[in-house]
Amino acid sequence: MARGAAALTNTTLYTVPAATTSVVTNVVVTNTAASAATFTLTLNGVDLFKTAAIAANSTAFIDLKQVLSATQLISGLASAITVNFHISGVEIS
Repeated sequence: MARGAAALTNTTLYTVPAATTSVVTNVVVTNTAASAATFTLTLNGVDLFKTAAIAANSTAFIDLKQVLSATQLISGLASAITVNFHISGVEIS
């Protein structure tokens, strides 16, 4: 569905396309730096993780089954640009 580096300010990571329902099944968050960082992940305005710690050179796996309707979005930010998000799921048209 989406992947990319986090921004230092809140930014949209994924928007459900028009006339589509999305089922988010998991999110992988990685930190490729030699120092710890934090991240925030929000689904349609609801914080799933708020300033959550992620250790240096590590990966966090978040399993969920969340349905999002057309135009709803996933947003996030991190304390370092070395934090990356990979969002997986299914789009249903």
